[in-house]
Amino acid sequence: MIENHPRDMIGYGANPPDPKWPNGARLALSFVLNYEEGGEYNILLGDAHSESYLCEIVGLPELEGKRNCFTEDIFEYGSRAGAWRILRLFNERNLTLTVYAVGLALELNPEIGRAFADGGHETASHAYRWINYADMSEEDERDDIRKAVAAIKKTTGNRPVGNYTGRYSPNTRRLIVEEGGFIYDSDAYNDDLPYWVVVEGKPHLVIPYDLCNNDFKFSLSPGWMSADDFFQYLKNSFDVLYDEGEIAPKMMSVGLHGRLGGRPGRASAIARFLDHVQNYDDVWICRRMDIAHHWIENSPYKA
Repeated sequence: MIENHPRDMIGYGANPPDPKWPNGARLALSFVLNYEEGGEYNILLGDAHSESYLCEIVGLPELEGKRNCFTEDIFEYGSRAGAWRILRLFNERNLTLTVYAVGLALELNPEIGRAFADGGHETASHAYRWINYADMSEEDERDDIRKAVAAIKKTTGNRPVGNYTGRYSPNTRRLIVEEGGFIYDSDAYNDDLPYWVVVEGKPHLVIPYDLCNNDFKFSLSPGWMSADDFFQYLKNSFDVLYDEGEIAPKMMSVGLHGRLGGRPGRASAIARFLDHVQNYDDVWICRRMDIAHHWIENSPYKA
Protein backbone atom coordinates (compact mmCIF):
# COMPACT_ATOMS: atom_id res chain seq x y z
CA MET A 1 0.00 0.00 0.00
CA ILE A 2 1.13 3.55 -0.77
CA GLU A 3 0.90 5.60 2.41
CA ASN A 4 0.19 9.32 2.60
CA HIS A 5 -0.57 9.63 -1.10
CA PRO A 6 -1.82 13.18 -1.82
CA ARG A 7 -4.68 12.07 -4.12
CA ASP A 8 -7.97 10.55 -2.98
CA MET A 9 -8.95 7.98 -5.61
CA ILE A 10 -11.79 6.50 -3.52
CA GLY A 11 -14.14 9.31 -2.60
CA TYR A 12 -17.59 8.09 -1.56
CA GLY A 13 -17.23 4.86 -3.51
CA ALA A 14 -20.30 2.66 -3.81
CA ASN A 15 -22.09 4.37 -0.93
CA PRO A 16 -22.47 8.12 -1.55
CA PRO A 17 -24.21 9.97 1.28
CA ASP A 18 -27.78 11.19 1.03
CA PRO A 19 -27.46 14.98 0.69
CA LYS A 20 -31.02 15.47 1.90
CA TRP A 21 -31.67 18.24 -0.60
CA PRO A 22 -34.52 20.60 0.36
CA ASN A 23 -38.06 19.27 -0.12
CA GLY A 24 -36.74 15.84 -1.02
CA ALA A 25 -35.30 17.01 -4.32
CA ARG A 26 -33.69 14.34 -6.50
CA LEU A 27 -31.11 16.73 -7.88
CA ALA A 28 -29.41 20.02 -6.97
CA LEU A 29 -28.92 21.94 -10.21
CA SER A 30 -26.34 24.73 -10.21
CA PHE A 31 -25.89 27.15 -13.12
CA VAL A 32 -22.70 29.19 -13.34
CA LEU A 33 -21.95 32.26 -15.44
CA ASN A 34 -18.20 32.68 -15.83
CA TYR A 35 -17.64 36.44 -16.09
CA GLU A 36 -14.04 36.86 -17.28
CA GLU A 37 -14.10 39.47 -20.02
CA GLY A 38 -11.38 42.09 -19.57
CA GLY A 39 -9.30 39.99 -17.21
CA GLU A 40 -7.71 37.83 -19.91
CA TYR A 41 -4.09 38.05 -21.09
CA ASN A 42 -3.40 41.36 -22.81
CA ILE A 43 -0.17 43.31 -23.30
CA LEU A 44 -2.10 46.44 -22.26
CA LEU A 45 -2.07 44.92 -18.76
CA GLY A 46 1.65 44.21 -18.85
CA ASP A 47 1.38 40.61 -20.04
CA ALA A 48 3.97 39.19 -22.43
CA HIS A 49 1.36 37.95 -24.89
CA SER A 50 -2.28 38.25 -25.92
CA GLU A 51 -5.06 35.79 -25.05
CA SER A 52 -5.65 32.77 -27.27
CA TYR A 53 -7.90 30.48 -25.19
CA LEU A 54 -11.70 30.09 -25.48
CA CYS A 55 -12.21 32.73 -28.14
CA GLU A 56 -13.97 30.95 -31.04
CA ILE A 57 -10.95 29.77 -33.07
CA VAL A 58 -9.36 26.51 -31.91
CA GLY A 59 -5.58 26.63 -31.93
CA LEU A 60 -5.32 30.40 -32.24
CA PRO A 61 -1.67 31.26 -31.44
CA GLU A 62 -0.62 33.67 -28.74
CA LEU A 63 0.82 36.91 -30.11
CA GLU A 64 4.00 37.69 -28.22
CA GLY A 65 4.32 41.36 -27.43
CA LYS A 66 1.33 42.30 -29.60
CA ARG A 67 -2.35 43.04 -29.09
CA ASN A 68 -4.78 40.66 -30.72
CA CYS A 69 -7.68 42.91 -31.62
CA PHE A 70 -9.72 39.95 -32.88
CA THR A 71 -9.53 38.26 -29.48
CA GLU A 72 -10.29 41.49 -27.68
CA ASP A 73 -13.48 41.93 -29.73
CA ILE A 74 -14.62 38.36 -29.01
CA PHE A 75 -14.19 38.91 -25.27
CA GLU A 76 -15.89 42.31 -25.41
CA TYR A 77 -19.00 40.68 -26.88
CA GLY A 78 -19.37 38.76 -23.64
CA SER A 79 -19.38 41.85 -21.45
CA ARG A 80 -21.30 44.13 -23.82
CA ALA A 81 -24.06 41.71 -24.91
CA GLY A 82 -23.69 38.01 -24.14
CA ALA A 83 -23.66 38.10 -20.35
CA TRP A 84 -26.69 40.40 -20.35
CA ARG A 85 -28.56 37.94 -22.59
CA ILE A 86 -27.87 35.07 -20.19
CA LEU A 87 -28.96 37.17 -17.22
CA ARG A 88 -32.24 37.97 -18.96
CA LEU A 89 -32.94 34.27 -19.51
CA PHE A 90 -32.65 33.63 -15.79
CA ASN A 91 -34.34 36.80 -14.60
CA GLU A 92 -37.35 36.18 -16.87
CA ARG A 93 -37.79 32.78 -15.21
CA ASN A 94 -37.14 34.04 -11.66
CA LEU A 95 -34.10 31.79 -11.41
CA THR A 96 -30.78 32.59 -9.76
CA LEU A 97 -27.29 31.45 -10.62
CA THR A 98 -23.74 31.75 -9.38
CA VAL A 99 -21.37 34.12 -11.15
CA TYR A 100 -17.70 33.21 -11.18
CA ALA A 101 -16.49 36.80 -11.47
CA VAL A 102 -12.97 37.92 -12.31
CA GLY A 103 -12.20 40.94 -10.15
CA LEU A 104 -10.70 43.09 -12.90
CA ALA A 105 -13.58 42.24 -15.24
CA LEU A 106 -16.05 43.67 -12.71
CA GLU A 107 -13.94 46.77 -12.19
CA LEU A 108 -14.12 47.39 -15.95
CA ASN A 109 -17.91 46.95 -16.00
CA PRO A 110 -19.32 47.76 -12.54
CA GLU A 111 -22.85 48.07 -13.97
CA ILE A 112 -23.09 44.33 -14.53
CA GLY A 113 -21.80 43.70 -11.01
CA ARG A 114 -24.73 45.67 -9.65
CA ALA A 115 -27.05 43.67 -11.93
CA PHE A 116 -25.73 40.42 -10.46
CA ALA A 117 -26.55 41.65 -6.97
CA ASP A 118 -29.92 43.16 -7.89
CA GLY A 119 -30.99 39.87 -9.49
CA GLY A 120 -30.21 37.91 -6.32
CA HIS A 121 -27.37 36.04 -8.00
CA GLU A 122 -24.32 34.88 -6.07
CA THR A 123 -21.01 36.45 -7.08
CA ALA A 124 -18.12 34.13 -6.26
CA SER A 125 -14.47 34.95 -6.84
CA HIS A 126 -12.88 33.81 -10.09
CA ALA A 127 -9.52 35.36 -9.12
CA TYR A 128 -8.46 38.89 -10.04
CA ARG A 129 -7.30 37.96 -13.55
CA TRP A 130 -8.32 35.24 -15.99
CA ILE A 131 -4.79 33.90 -16.31
CA ASN A 132 -2.81 30.82 -15.37
CA TYR A 133 -1.88 30.90 -11.68
CA ALA A 134 0.02 27.62 -11.79
CA ASP A 135 3.38 29.32 -12.27
CA MET A 136 2.70 32.47 -10.26
CA SER A 137 4.56 33.12 -7.05
CA GLU A 138 2.69 32.46 -3.81
CA GLU A 139 2.98 36.12 -2.84
CA ASP A 140 1.49 37.38 -6.11
CA GLU A 141 -1.38 34.88 -5.99
CA ARG A 142 -2.14 35.84 -2.40
CA ASP A 143 -2.27 39.48 -3.46
CA ASP A 144 -4.61 38.71 -6.37
CA ILE A 145 -6.99 36.81 -4.07
CA ARG A 146 -7.29 39.88 -1.88
CA LYS A 147 -7.74 42.20 -4.87
CA ALA A 148 -10.50 39.96 -6.24
CA VAL A 149 -12.36 40.00 -2.92
CA ALA A 150 -12.10 43.79 -2.73
CA ALA A 151 -13.29 44.25 -6.34
CA ILE A 152 -16.33 42.01 -5.89
CA LYS A 153 -17.30 43.62 -2.61
CA LYS A 154 -17.00 47.10 -4.12
CA THR A 155 -19.00 46.40 -7.26
CA THR A 156 -21.71 44.09 -5.87
CA GLY A 157 -21.85 45.15 -2.24
CA ASN A 158 -21.26 41.57 -1.11
CA ARG A 159 -18.12 39.74 -0.07
CA PRO A 160 -17.67 36.49 -2.02
CA VAL A 161 -18.05 33.31 0.02
CA GLY A 162 -17.01 30.97 -2.81
CA ASN A 163 -13.94 30.72 -5.00
CA TYR A 164 -13.19 29.19 -8.38
CA THR A 165 -9.80 30.21 -9.72
CA GLY A 166 -10.00 27.82 -12.67
CA ARG A 167 -6.39 27.80 -13.78
CA TYR A 168 -5.32 27.28 -10.19
CA SER A 169 -1.97 26.49 -8.56
CA PRO A 170 -0.93 23.92 -5.94
CA ASN A 171 -1.14 26.79 -3.44
CA THR A 172 -4.60 28.12 -4.30
CA ARG A 173 -6.76 26.17 -1.85
CA ARG A 174 -4.37 26.80 1.03
CA LEU A 175 -4.29 30.52 0.25
CA ILE A 176 -8.09 30.65 0.07
CA VAL A 177 -8.36 29.09 3.52
CA GLU A 178 -5.63 31.39 4.79
CA GLU A 179 -7.49 34.45 3.50
CA GLY A 180 -10.64 33.42 5.37
CA GLY A 181 -14.22 34.37 4.58
CA PHE A 182 -14.68 31.59 2.01
CA ILE A 183 -17.02 28.74 2.92
CA TYR A 184 -16.26 26.70 -0.20
CA ASP A 185 -14.20 26.48 -3.35
CA SER A 186 -14.96 24.76 -6.66
CA ASP A 187 -11.47 24.10 -8.01
CA ALA A 188 -12.26 20.41 -8.49
CA TYR A 189 -13.94 18.26 -11.12
CA ASN A 190 -13.83 14.90 -9.39
CA ASP A 191 -17.28 14.14 -7.96
CA ASP A 192 -21.04 14.60 -8.26
CA LEU A 193 -21.35 15.67 -4.62
CA PRO A 194 -19.61 18.14 -2.31
CA TYR A 195 -16.99 16.80 0.07
CA TRP A 196 -14.79 17.94 2.95
CA VAL A 197 -11.01 18.27 2.95
CA VAL A 198 -8.62 19.37 5.68
CA VAL A 199 -6.36 22.30 4.82
CA GLU A 200 -3.73 23.38 7.31
CA GLY A 201 -5.69 21.61 10.03
CA LYS A 202 -9.01 23.28 9.11
CA PRO A 203 -12.06 21.59 7.51
CA HIS A 204 -12.87 23.10 4.14
CA LEU A 205 -15.77 22.36 1.79
CA VAL A 206 -15.24 21.56 -1.90
CA ILE A 207 -18.17 21.82 -4.32
CA PRO A 208 -16.91 20.24 -7.56
CA TYR A 209 -17.46 22.00 -10.87
CA ASP A 210 -17.94 20.42 -14.31
CA LEU A 211 -16.16 20.91 -17.62
CA CYS A 212 -18.52 18.57 -19.48
CA ASN A 213 -21.84 20.41 -19.06
CA ASN A 214 -20.10 23.56 -20.20
CA ASP A 215 -20.50 25.89 -23.17
CA PHE A 216 -16.72 26.30 -23.41
CA LYS A 217 -16.77 23.28 -25.70
CA PHE A 218 -18.02 25.60 -28.43
CA SER A 219 -14.37 26.74 -28.58
CA LEU A 220 -12.72 23.33 -28.25
CA SER A 221 -12.23 20.40 -30.60
CA PRO A 222 -14.07 18.11 -30.45
CA GLY A 223 -16.85 20.22 -29.05
CA TRP A 224 -20.35 21.49 -29.61
CA MET A 225 -21.13 22.35 -33.22
CA SER A 226 -24.65 23.61 -32.60
CA ALA A 227 -27.07 24.61 -29.87
CA ASP A 228 -28.78 21.24 -30.41
CA ASP A 229 -25.54 19.45 -29.44
CA PHE A 230 -25.28 21.45 -26.25
CA PHE A 231 -28.94 21.11 -25.29
CA GLN A 232 -29.00 17.36 -25.92
CA TYR A 233 -25.90 16.77 -23.80
CA LEU A 234 -27.30 18.85 -20.93
CA LYS A 235 -30.61 17.00 -21.15
CA ASN A 236 -28.88 13.61 -21.19
CA SER A 237 -26.83 14.51 -18.12
CA PHE A 238 -29.89 15.82 -16.33
CA ASP A 239 -32.02 12.79 -17.17
CA VAL A 240 -29.42 10.30 -15.92
CA LEU A 241 -28.79 12.20 -12.68
CA TYR A 242 -32.52 12.70 -12.13
CA ASP A 243 -33.14 8.95 -12.51
CA GLU A 244 -30.28 8.15 -10.13
CA GLY A 245 -31.73 10.67 -7.70
CA GLU A 246 -34.61 8.37 -6.84
CA ILE A 247 -32.10 6.34 -4.80
CA ALA A 248 -28.95 8.48 -4.59
CA PRO A 249 -29.49 12.24 -5.14
CA LYS A 250 -26.60 14.11 -6.74
CA MET A 251 -25.56 17.56 -7.95
CA MET A 252 -25.27 18.88 -11.50
CA SER A 253 -23.26 21.94 -12.57
CA VAL A 254 -23.74 23.82 -15.85
CA GLY A 255 -21.04 26.28 -16.96
CA LEU A 256 -21.82 29.30 -19.17
CA HIS A 257 -19.85 32.21 -20.66
CA GLY A 258 -21.20 35.46 -22.08
CA ARG A 259 -18.90 35.38 -25.11
CA LEU A 260 -19.78 31.74 -25.88
CA GLY A 261 -23.21 30.60 -24.72
CA GLY A 262 -24.39 34.20 -24.75
CA ARG A 263 -24.39 34.25 -28.56
CA PRO A 264 -27.96 34.21 -29.93
CA GLY A 265 -27.72 30.87 -31.70
CA ARG A 266 -26.33 29.21 -28.59
CA ALA A 267 -28.47 30.95 -26.00
CA SER A 268 -31.43 29.07 -27.45
CA ALA A 269 -29.99 25.89 -25.93
CA ILE A 270 -29.84 27.51 -22.50
CA ALA A 271 -33.44 28.69 -22.81
CA ARG A 272 -34.65 25.24 -23.90
CA PHE A 273 -32.83 23.53 -21.06
CA LEU A 274 -34.16 25.97 -18.45
CA ASP A 275 -37.70 25.36 -19.68
CA HIS A 276 -37.10 21.60 -19.59
CA VAL A 277 -35.88 21.44 -16.00
CA GLN A 278 -38.57 23.79 -14.71
CA ASN A 279 -41.11 21.09 -15.50
CA TYR A 280 -39.80 19.09 -12.50
CA ASP A 281 -40.99 19.92 -9.00
CA ASP A 282 -38.37 17.74 -7.32
CA VAL A 283 -35.29 19.52 -8.70
CA TRP A 284 -33.57 22.19 -6.59
CA ILE A 285 -32.26 24.96 -8.88
CA CYS A 286 -29.91 26.87 -6.62
CA ARG A 287 -26.78 28.92 -6.19
CA ARG A 288 -23.56 27.26 -5.08
CA MET A 289 -23.58 29.18 -1.83
CA ASP A 290 -27.00 27.60 -1.14
CA ILE A 291 -25.47 24.15 -1.64
CA ALA A 292 -22.62 25.08 0.68
CA HIS A 293 -24.90 26.30 3.47
CA HIS A 294 -27.10 23.20 3.10
CA TRP A 295 -24.11 20.84 3.19
CA ILE A 296 -22.55 22.55 6.21
CA GLU A 297 -25.83 22.23 8.09
CA ASN A 298 -26.84 18.73 7.03
CA SER A 299 -23.48 17.02 6.37
CA PRO A 300 -21.03 18.74 8.72
CA TYR A 301 -17.38 17.80 8.81
CA LYS A 302 -16.54 14.71 10.83
CA ALA A 303 -12.93 13.94 11.68
